[in-house]
Amino acid sequence: MKRTLALGGIAAGLLASAAIAAPAHADSVPATNLANTNTAAKQVAAFWYGQAKANLINATPYTVETTVPTKHVSTGGASADTKAGVVGSSGDQKAATGTLKNVNLPKTTGKVFFIGADHKPHWCSATSVQSQYKNLVATAGHCVYDTKSNATTLDKWVFIPGYYEGKTPWGIYVGKTAYTHYDYSVYEDGDRDYAFVTVYNGVLPTEGGTSAGKYESKIYDSKWDAYKAKKLLASDKTTALSKLDVVEVNKLSPKGKDTPVSVADFQAYNKGKDLKGNGPWAWFTSASAPVKIDKAAYGYQNLMKDSYVSQDGTTLFWKVKKQYGNDFDYYKRTFSAKILKGYQVVGFKFAIGLKDVGTLGSNVGGQGLAYNQKIGTGIFEFGYPSGSHPDGNYAFSGKTQKWAYGKTFKAAAPSMKAEELVGIKSSFTGEGSIGSAWLYRYSNTKRLGYLNGVTIAVSDTDGNNRIDTNVSPYFDGETLGVYKTAAANWSGKIV
Repeated sequence: MKRTLALGGIAAGLLASAAIAAPAHADSVPATNLANTNTAAKQVAAFWYGQAKANLINATPYTVETTVPTKHVSTGGASADTKAGVVGSSGDQKAATGTLKNVNLPKTTGKVFFIGADHKPHWCSATSVQSQYKNLVATAGHCVYDTKSNATTLDKWVFIPGYYEGKTPWGIYVGKTAYTHYDYSVYEDGDRDYAFVTVYNGVLPTEGGTSAGKYESKIYDSKWDAYKAKKLLASDKTTALSKLDVVEVNKLSPKGKDTPVSVADFQAYNKGKDLKGNGPWAWFTSASAPVKIDKAAYGYQNLMKDSYVSQDGTTLFWKVKKQYGNDFDYYKRTFSAKILKGYQVVGFKFAIGLKDVGTLGSNVGGQGLAYNQKIGTGIFEFGYPSGSHPDGNYAFSGKTQKWAYGKTFKAAAPSMKAEELVGIKSSFTGEGSIGSAWLYRYSNTKRLGYLNGVTIAVSDTDGNNRIDTNVSPYFDGETLGVYKTAAANWSGKIV
């Protein structure tokens, strides 16, 4: 059963729920392939670059599990499981404060694009995180795992730092493997609604750009088999096929069966040819040798005709005047062709010239990781908020990166199996906010800090129809364990 995101209830009830929350399982970190081969990754990149980037441009914010409709509660909630600590970013930094009038936005922030359960393109916010191989992205768990349709992962997943209206300044980074907490993967535990994804080196189109070629499957004997193959192709993460159709096949082929054909069909295969002659005939077609018949077999009613076709359309009859006298010889013949019959899946496959632009971290840097930090810590939030406040006011478009600043406080949301969240005061609205990076000790000079949360929901807590709060899982030692597992894995190049 899908959960409805809600924060609220009686504080005592929340604390009681928190007391019986199931323990986490940090000893097992589920890893799921997104595009586990170079070919698969190329085809994912082609899908987003193809058709003049139409899928990127037309993508909409992800609408699954976003707005918290009831009053936010700041009692109960998160607590540290071990000592506080940080994992270094791609550069040392001094902390900035929330009093800054002008904040330099980080290059690490961008959008993740994917195909949702509705088979349409969507996006969330995300950020690059420092790792051994400079290939790691962090976002909300439900921006990677398809909790709506219960599929394993969202399809054709890519990260684009600095994305703006079709522009990919540092390239597209195709997701290779997604890592999450055991409790989120198995139980959809909202306290663990985060994911770390390894990505391949970035790619940009070469000067040749993109192109599309025809795709044709093998010939299937039954329509059912063809539709089954179409379904598999459409769901296959290793393809960039589009506009798939099942068509009936009835064509000449060396692999076809020798099949009787009508005179009309044979003439169509052999345009301009005299079918009473000796050919040569088109490839994979043949005519029987003329068979001499008597006048009765020709039919007395047809004696005035130089030639005619039998009523069933399969036999050609004709007469030839004898060299001497006024009599005729009468003939007939039939025709055949090697016909391949069945059903076939057809469509288009995107082809694209790609060039390697290096690792994600080399191009935009990577944020560090902070865990077990004190509640009340100052946090900068960076993402692409979009959508309206409950009162209908559209404060953000989702087109450009925005920031907010607030101090963390404890939160709980039993309805989403989340007893240990943290919140900050933020006006970030709508679906585009999901996956936004929470950065601790953000340096305005180096544009780097330590990732200490990701937005998983937004809320109007005072009931004035204006979003004022964002919430995140509390990053603790078990978060560090998931991060370390992901950070230790290499992705490599796709071209």
